[in-house]
Amino acid sequence: MKKVLEYFVKELKSFRHAFRGIKFLSSDHNFFFHFPVGILVFILAWYFNLTRQEWLWIILSTGIVWLSEAFNTSIEKTIDLLHPQQHPLAGKVKDIAAAAVFISVLIAGAIGILIFYPYFYAIF
Repeated sequence: MKKVLEYFVKELKSFRHAFRGIKFLSSDHNFFFHFPVGILVFILAWYFNLTRQEWLWIILSTGIVWLSEAFNTSIEKTIDLLHPQQHPLAGKVKDIAAAAVFISVLIAGAIGILIFYPYFYAIF
């Protein structure tokens, strides 16, 4: 029983690292933009009383944008640590990571348009 308790205490302590990462991520200027936009999308989804399936698509696409931004920030910080001086390959790696975020935003935007268009069309 003691080992089980120690295991759970250890696991709970590991959440500190995750929350520290979220705190760090929230200070990133790109995530600072994407997070409120995602919250706005959730508010619109609630306002329009989306179906369960629509909610799933909205949550999934918003979450993928947030996750891709987190991975992008992680990759950029790792490159900065490993190669602080300018290097063409380091720049390419950062560009590819940024492109992944951009692609996820385009996909999420397309999903958002497909879901919200009929609701906005009914209003206007």
